[in-house]
Amino acid sequence: MRTLNTANLLTISRLALVPLFLLALFLGGDGIGWRLLATGLFAVASLTDQIDGWVARRYGMITDFGKIADPIADKALTGSALVGLSLLGELPWWVTIVIAAREIGVTLLRFWVIRYGVIPASRGGKAKTTLQLVAIGLFLLPLSGAFDPVRWSVMGIALVLTVVTGVDYLVRALRLRAAGRTGEKQGES
Repeated sequence: MRTLNTANLLTISRLALVPLFLLALFLGGDGIGWRLLATGLFAVASLTDQIDGWVARRYGMITDFGKIADPIADKALTGSALVGLSLLGELPWWVTIVIAAREIGVTLLRFWVIRYGVIPASRGGKAKTTLQLVAIGLFLLPLSGAFDPVRWSVMGIALVLTVVTGVDYLVRALRLRAAGRTGEKQGES
């Protein structure tokens, strides 16, 4: 399987859009045009996440590179947006920290259990990602304060799913590791 296939090029393009997004976000100041550009870049990058996975599965383009690069690109996009909004004072740091802690924790768990298998993304995890992207998009848009209840409602649901799916991932990782260790002990007998 070729590493530079369509799915992986979409992933690479998402990574390439991150600095452009940040540039538009920070150059914008109070300018609506820059903020709309930043939001548009974020939206396009977010769409590549949906498309690259579909293309990879549909056309048999799943590669080891894609398995590694896709989550890195996801975390780079989401993380940069959250940190950027927090630096601008538009999103409290505790929101960014909760989401970042979950993502770092899940990444560490993946390495901890990789010897025993891979835990696939759950429906809850996919819903979490979608809601995070929508919530971030709502915070990026130059909307009036009248939209604050909508922004915070979506972000609140995203935060709840972030924590719940993080706990679910921890439980699944512990089960996988325990099953793997039991299998090792049986193999030694």
